Amino acid sequence: MRLLLRFSGYVFGAGTVLFLAGIAAAAGLIWHFSKDLPDYSQLQAYEPPVMTRIHASDGSLLGEYARERRLYLPIQAIPKLVTNAFMAAEDKNFYEHGGVDFSGMARAGLLYIQNFGSNRRPQGASTITQQVAKNFFFSSEVSFDRKIKEALLAMRIERAYSKDKILELYLNHIYLGLGAYGIAAASLVYFDKPVNELTVAEAAYLAALPKAPTTLHPTKNHDRAVERRNYVVDRLVENGWIKQADADKARKEPLVVTNRSNGAHVFAGEYFAEEVRRDIFERYGEKKLYEGGLSVRTTLDPKLQVMARKTMAAGLVNYDEAQGWRGPLSKLDISGDWGIALADVKSLSDISPWRMAVVLEVGDQSARIGFQPAHVLGGAVAKERQTGLITLDGVRWAKAASGPTKGKTPTAVSRVLSPGDVIYADPLISKDGRAVEGQYRLRQLPEVSGAMVVMDPWTGRVLAMVGGFSFDQSQFNRATQAYRQPGSTFKPLVYASAIDNGYTPSTMEADAPIEIDQGQGGGVWRPENFSVGKYYGPTTLRNALKHSLNTVTVRLAQDIGIPVIGEYAKRFGVYDELPNYLSYALGTGETTVMRMVTAYSMFANGGRRVKPTLIDRIQDRYGHTIFKHDARECRGCDAPEGWKNQPEPQLIDRREQVLDSMTAYQITSMMEGVVQGGTASVLRDVGKPIAGKTGTTNEAKDLWFVGFSPDLVIGLYVGYDKPRSLGRDAQAGHTAAPIARDFLKLALADKPAVPFRIPAGIKLVRVDSMTGMRAGPGDGRATILEAFKPGTAPPDDYAVSGADDTDPRQPMPPSDYDRTILRPGTGGLY
Repeated sequence: MRLLLRFSGYVFGAGTVLFLAGIAAAAGLIWHFSKDLPDYSQLQAYEPPVMTRIHASDGSLLGEYARERRLYLPIQAIPKLVTNAFMAAEDKNFYEHGGVDFSGMARAGLLYIQNFGSNRRPQGASTITQQVAKNFFFSSEVSFDRKIKEALLAMRIERAYSKDKILELYLNHIYLGLGAYGIAAASLVYFDKPVNELTVAEAAYLAALPKAPTTLHPTKNHDRAVERRNYVVDRLVENGWIKQADADKARKEPLVVTNRSNGAHVFAGEYFAEEVRRDIFERYGEKKLYEGGLSVRTTLDPKLQVMARKTMAAGLVNYDEAQGWRGPLSKLDISGDWGIALADVKSLSDISPWRMAVVLEVGDQSARIGFQPAHVLGGAVAKERQTGLITLDGVRWAKAASGPTKGKTPTAVSRVLSPGDVIYADPLISKDGRAVEGQYRLRQLPEVSGAMVVMDPWTGRVLAMVGGFSFDQSQFNRATQAYRQPGSTFKPLVYASAIDNGYTPSTMEADAPIEIDQGQGGGVWRPENFSVGKYYGPTTLRNALKHSLNTVTVRLAQDIGIPVIGEYAKRFGVYDELPNYLSYALGTGETTVMRMVTAYSMFANGGRRVKPTLIDRIQDRYGHTIFKHDARECRGCDAPEGWKNQPEPQLIDRREQVLDSMTAYQITSMMEGVVQGGTASVLRDVGKPIAGKTGTTNEAKDLWFVGFSPDLVIGLYVGYDKPRSLGRDAQAGHTAAPIARDFLKLALADKPAVPFRIPAGIKLVRVDSMTGMRAGPGDGRATILEAFKPGTAPPDDYAVSGADDTDPRQPMPPSDYDRTILRPGTGGLY
């Protein structure tokens, strides 16, 4: 017995020694691996890269920009279904362990021993906390050293942070495939819905992704993805987190994902979104744009944007089709599967309802076409093949643009199309405005381009922007980047500078031939009106602007001087510097649509400076406002104690007055006359007060219209990207103005016909419309109400600069010339 007790003592002592040695060894290992552990305290100030989101004025999503598509959600905003799904897939005991699940480690160790030498990747036993440690601080290498450090760091993290905080970090940081980081972004990318709308099946599929997002691709590895999803569903039932009926329904649900676009999410908003992206990049830099999680509220009105895109595209297409059919985009061999061949042809994605198609069969009365099949997620081509017919009615516009049959209306479809032609087509619309089922109209991408800007004249907020026919075809924004000659749309600034310096709308000026010696071998410049050889003789400034008379504008520029006009052009932001040449009074300088629309906004708002903006407000990731466009002071807007009969709030507008408000109204009234009976008379069809001016540049290389209602400004031009003539008979009044008319009819359809605001001090006096002289009682001649400033009045007689006493109602003979000197290097526009 004594021997047994002695032996037991030895065993106990040896065991104690070994136990203590083991503890010492373990402590040593822990010390060894702990001394190089990362500083986990940085998790407290964790700011992951978060995508910047751009919204339209109504809150709809316009665009997203990020290197890692991530939206950060606090744990309170993540539904219990989603957190349970991830715990079921990754760590069902998450809320019970201290960072390391030892039973799970034991199972993983046993499997490692069983699979040793088989080259299989060891099965992980990482808890969610360990995955947080790995994802934030370690690489993905498989080693015991990393696993030990990961476990040690996980236990430290557990002591420092709550379970909810750890789960929040995990669900927002993990990569879930298709460029999505975090559960919020993945929910949008895969299913185009927020996390609170996910079904059981959808939540289970997302929870299945962290282990292997590539091998669980929803289309490339569809069966494996469904199998893993159903495994997660089973674990949810097993843990009692969902009911059996919900699980059965989830297993039967097909795995269908939505391929959410990275581009603009508002139809036709691509140019606008890209302009905003460039603006943010210039303001805050690349890192802030792609990682800063900015929330940008823009000025875009989606309804007006669609109207602008629709009318601008229609105008470009109408002009282009009038020039004739230029032929198919390309040819395809249709002897095999034409769908696969056609799917590989690059088509424009932003010109709906146009669709790319290939001609399969052709007859005299119709052609059978096959439409381009869609690419599904993962790059596979959809199996279905859709076909339709292009009838003779769908090609009647397609007159040959060249060759022996140029200009002749086709009498057979076979004269226009042939098998293998790659074309665009859209539904054929009948006379009653309905789409004819199964029939389509031939389309061609217009060679001509252009741009449009729509602005609020009181705030400078850009409500709509069209930078070209298709952003997918060309990302060059012609509204802001294309510098073009504005032609006669510049003339209102010439007239404004004159009226601001003593002239009135009734001032007479000679409309007669004029020769200008350019000096130094420059020859003689003879600016002419658009109607060559036709002159009105002495005419009022109102009528000169109404009929866009070049000779009057040149004489007016001589009278007041180009330096004065240049100062106004700079003040209005049209040009930075205006060369001292008279021809620039006719709009020979180059500027942008955005600048011209901004300038006209100052006419519309009574002469206040306007700074154009595409952005209303920018907030950082925490919701703090870091930029606001509207800098006006609102006195009385803050009422912390509520309404107590205090005076109503007042907006204090300290913006610069760049033009006298009365001058602005006089020019507006004169441009209203341009619409009522001048070069922009097509806009009378709008049925609302509209003021504006057309502009046709030299050789008709650009066709412009800029104009406004009391609360909306629109400007546009039509022209080739490499300027060339739009045709001998091309006029802005026939091409650009109708586009503006079509837009304004839509935009103002439900708006009342509000007249232009008349500023205090303006006097309306009835005058003879031809002479500008005061109309007497019972005057039988045509009269109008003309606007005059205080201290000015309609003349009782007239005096015409550079002319004799010819009756102003009679044309002047072409022999009456006024000679002057002009600097070299000038030209003329009409």
